Amino acid sequence: MNNNKNRLSLAIALGLLGSVASTNSMAAGFQLAEYSATGLGRAYAGEAAIADGADTQWRNVAMLTYLEGTQVSVGGIYVNPNIDVKGTSTQRSGTTSTKSEDFAHDAFIPNLYVSHRVNEQIAIGFAVGTNYGMETDLGDDFSATNFGNEASVITKEINVNMAYKINQQFSVGGGVRYVIAEGSFGAIIPEQFVIPNTAGTTLKYMEGTDEAWGWQVGTAWQVNDANRIGFSYKSEVALDLTGHAEGMGFKLPAGGRKNGSMALALPATAELASFHQLTDKVAIHASFNWTDWSSFEKLEADFGGGNTSLVKEENWEDNYRLALGGTYTLNQKVTLRTGVAYDTSAVSDENRTATIPETDRLWLSMGAGYAWSDNLTFDAGFTYIFAKDAKMYEGKDSSITNPLEDPATYGGEFTGETTGNVWLVGVQANYRF
Repeated sequence: MNNNKNRLSLAIALGLLGSVASTNSMAAGFQLAEYSATGLGRAYAGEAAIADGADTQWRNVAMLTYLEGTQVSVGGIYVNPNIDVKGTSTQRSGTTSTKSEDFAHDAFIPNLYVSHRVNEQIAIGFAVGTNYGMETDLGDDFSATNFGNEASVITKEINVNMAYKINQQFSVGGGVRYVIAEGSFGAIIPEQFVIPNTAGTTLKYMEGTDEAWGWQVGTAWQVNDANRIGFSYKSEVALDLTGHAEGMGFKLPAGGRKNGSMALALPATAELASFHQLTDKVAIHASFNWTDWSSFEKLEADFGGGNTSLVKEENWEDNYRLALGGTYTLNQKVTLRTGVAYDTSAVSDENRTATIPETDRLWLSMGAGYAWSDNLTFDAGFTYIFAKDAKMYEGKDSSITNPLEDPATYGGEFTGETTGNVWLVGVQANYRF
């Protein structure tokens, strides 16, 4: 079984996928909000209505028309999740207490943005980053590995964008997104299973890669000199992760492999944001974000010729995020930022899994910018995320008629709770030619 832990992640599978890339609990599901350290300092509040630098195109292409000259922004964010899960597995032989601590992997999320003002009306941009990813590894000694012991996925995205300034009040923009993705999921028979010499046997393992296209649009309304509203929309990106499957859950012998694929949709997103310059020094900004996680109903392996195998019913729900932030211009050199956000869970208690322990999150952020010169600025941001304690249950799957294909047959049911927090720190450099 290929268990490459160098991948950042997006998980396919049973407990699947939950940002991130990276880790989960940064944004809903496996979505990643971490596109720049500048925005990190204000909890990404008002992003679709703010134009700090070339990175603005990632959240609203139309904001490119607010940038002068040619600008380059480069940076990265380090994410450290501290996520634990504990509970009990119930088999016919009895009940076993179990836990897995700090099982979501750390991640570094880099980014690169370039913008160019062609003339008074047209601006173009180029961006490299990621919108989705995550990686978890519960360990072989966790007693509920029959429902999943590891999941991962990494996505890389390249954007080519253009914006047009209609008049002094309105701008519009659009762009093409090219996404490269890889993912894996694994489930094994737990050590506590009563049948001898079966511990560690692969129940299901699947990995695959794909490349796909998407698009994005945005608009900005300059209400007056002090107030601005922005709206952006990113399309769903339909992936068909193609690779191979292993494990007795796919009716394969030990060591056997079968070529196959798994459909995975990176959901559509939308943001409505506002920016308000209250005084020469103080500005406030806000965002409302929506992610179409209800499109994520199940994971299913496709082996061709109508031969499919259910990996897991997911039944996720749409997610919403509210953020409020502030900016204070201390002097010509220093800018201070802060923000707070609340991110709702994309899963209900009955659909939450240990592999992706998705839950509500509260963000507290602060950051600062320093103007080294008229052309060069540096930004830094820090965020601490409180992940809400949440219950979970994984048991028999009523949609599976053959008990030999049901994960609960190989380790019983699991009842537990997830707890944790995440901290993020990022830096960004911006240069204007």
